[in-house]
Amino acid sequence: MKFSLLLATALPFLAAAQPFQFPTANRHLLEAGQQEKFFVGTIGKPWTSGDFGCVRTGGTQMHEGIDIRCLRRDKRSEPIDTVHAAAAGFVTYINAKPSLSNYGNYLILRHQIEGLEIYTLYAHLGSITSGIKIGASVKSGEVIGVMGRTTNTREPISKERAHLHFEIDFFVSDRFSTWYKAQNPGQRNVHGEWNGQNLLGLSPTKLFLAQQRLGTKFSLLEHVRSEPELCRVFLRDTDFSWLRRHPSLIRDNPRAKTEGIVGYELVLNCNGVPFQATPRAASEVRSEGKWQLLSVNQTEFERAGCRRLVFKKGSKWILTAGGENLLSLLTH
Repeated sequence: MKFSLLLATALPFLAAAQPFQFPTANRHLLEAGQQEKFFVGTIGKPWTSGDFGCVRTGGTQMHEGIDIRCLRRDKRSEPIDTVHAAAAGFVTYINAKPSLSNYGNYLILRHQIEGLEIYTLYAHLGSITSGIKIGASVKSGEVIGVMGRTTNTREPISKERAHLHFEIDFFVSDRFSTWYKAQNPGQRNVHGEWNGQNLLGLSPTKLFLAQQRLGTKFSLLEHVRSEPELCRVFLRDTDFSWLRRHPSLIRDNPRAKTEGIVGYELVLNCNGVPFQATPRAASEVRSEGKWQLLSVNQTEFERAGCRRLVFKKGSKWILTAGGENLLSLLTH
């Protein structure tokens, strides 16, 4: 068999097992002890502050992506690394006005992988490839821009800290704009449905390392389903956009099928991603409220509770305002 035919036969399996490529040429994450060559930390902080999770402001602030260090610079020491689509998909959003976001120039791609609707975000771009338009399809690995330092923050990104901010996200609600207007009357929402509050990130670091470790056995769906549990909540709602977008995350419940569904029990990770949904019957629900906090994994809360979705008051766990806002958005 010719090599080209053999490769073509193998590619579908490789694509399924390894859905995401690195968005730049920097692969130092996969080399033991070389993380400092991969991540860019915040000013005066170690490389760990460029990773995903509770890594900012002394561990009290969530960073929903990773900051990937540049490898190539021009004569003025400006970054010139090309930025590539991490997976095949479609251009969903472009912001080409750096003054409108602390992400500067950025774009968002939509991907359908193993029944999941996933988005990747590429921020602080110096430029976006000509011809990249909303709605356009892109191939995995296609050049979509060049790394830069664009942002609207008061403190600019220095040449030394030039990086790509990269996220792997879930989209929360189709009705974010109306929810935001009700929650924040009088405030502008210049990015519409693509406001950052409507995206919930997964750890790209954890995903890339899992792909390397498992090879062709890697499954994105199983990776998401195996997220550590922060808490469980019950939502008295039977039709919200998360369910329609992610039916593969819904578990079967024969009792609810027989008696009728009155709501869903969601399992959330530390960043509020509902990675499991179980329909519930009226006989399984004790509360008459719109939502209810069912349980909290204290070990996970102590490890990564900086999103502050829940907190402990005395011996009782309760939802914070942030936790209630997330549930409100999910069901809006």
